[in-house]
Amino acid sequence: MRFLIEQGHVQQGVLTRKIFIKLPASLPRAINPADLARFLSVIDDIRDKALLLLLLRTGMRIGELLSTKVVDLHRQEQKIMVYAAQKTGTGRVVYYSDDARSALEAWLNKREQHKPYLFYAQKRLRLTYSGARSIFMKYLRKAGLAHKGYTLHCLRHSFASDLLNAGMRLEYLQPLLGHTNIEVTRRYARLTDTTRKEQYFKAMQKIERGEIHGHY
Repeated sequence: MRFLIEQGHVQQGVLTRKIFIKLPASLPRAINPADLARFLSVIDDIRDKALLLLLLRTGMRIGELLSTKVVDLHRQEQKIMVYAAQKTGTGRVVYYSDDARSALEAWLNKREQHKPYLFYAQKRLRLTYSGARSIFMKYLRKAGLAHKGYTLHCLRHSFASDLLNAGMRLEYLQPLLGHTNIEVTRRYARLTDTTRKEQYFKAMQKIERGEIHGHY
């Protein structure tokens, strides 16, 4: 608008009123549970299973996991220290589940012990994003899911959606995801509908039975 005013195409007075731009609030995309089970069932490599299960069970961004060193693991407590979140620059602690722990321990027993980074590739100090994406796409194709448009980041969305559907409160999920603003986390509440669905049908049953009393 200021450019158009400077060019003489728009009157100066048009900016006396504040202009608010409503940004699109797109939903994060999680992987369908049936597709996810199918995807996990075809992973046959020890390293790949540890990589993909950790992404799914910790909610870490791919860059954060690829930057993780073995010394960042606290195996007894099943947690990983993220010293500087990729987007916010703020550190946090994430936890991993028992199935991810089994996959991780299998990888730790096999990997080359002198390598500092948890995940590495041949002739590379650590695995790259393109390498991790290739791994993800390989198993998508193997599971017959390549046409569905899932991305590596969908594992993080699935992590958040699953925890909310399991009853975790937003204020507990927020620090696990590394969000500085809870409104960002709240997007997942719009995506997950298990609780909403249960509450709707529970209330509707009362209405259908004529158990609603009172005046409007």
